[in-house]
Amino acid sequence: MSVTTTTRDTTGRWPVVRPWLGTAVRIGLAAVWFAAGAAKVTDLAASGRAVNAYRLVSFDVANVIGAALPFVELALGVLLLVGLATRLAAGVSAAVLAVFIAGIASAWARGLAIDCGCFGGGGALAAGQSPTYGTEIARDTGFLLLAAYLLIFPRTGCSLDALLLDDSTTVEDDE
Repeated sequence: MSVTTTTRDTTGRWPVVRPWLGTAVRIGLAAVWFAAGAAKVTDLAASGRAVNAYRLVSFDVANVIGAALPFVELALGVLLLVGLATRLAAGVSAAVLAVFIAGIASAWARGLAIDCGCFGGGGALAAGQSPTYGTEIARDTGFLLLAAYLLIFPRTGCSLDALLLDDSTTVEDDE
């Protein structure tokens, strides 16, 4: 019986394209976190009310989460923008996005009519307005896929990670 081994093609385009694709993904996800955090940071009480609208935790816990969330989002945006601790930031991003998706799905399943509050606002919808849970879940799933890419391929171009770490083994480390 013969054993076949496979080797990765490191001479193709993928090793050249991958870090730059990762850079675009990293900056795109950073922009999402900046937009979400900036929309909420100026009105922490509204952010708390948006979390409370999901009816998953007590009012006091919702206020604490609502007050902390914009700062977590902005911190993730900074880490991703500069490319520092990219895998960690991607992992935290994935976890936060999974919680968002679960919260939206829970609100949908329980028949709540709320604005997700993902980019500010939030709370109960006005009479006659319909929630857009499917679109919100699809959007957050797309963001989750970006975070997953960075979990798998955290080494990107123009990053502090590349500057601080020995980049001579980037391809071997990521695969």
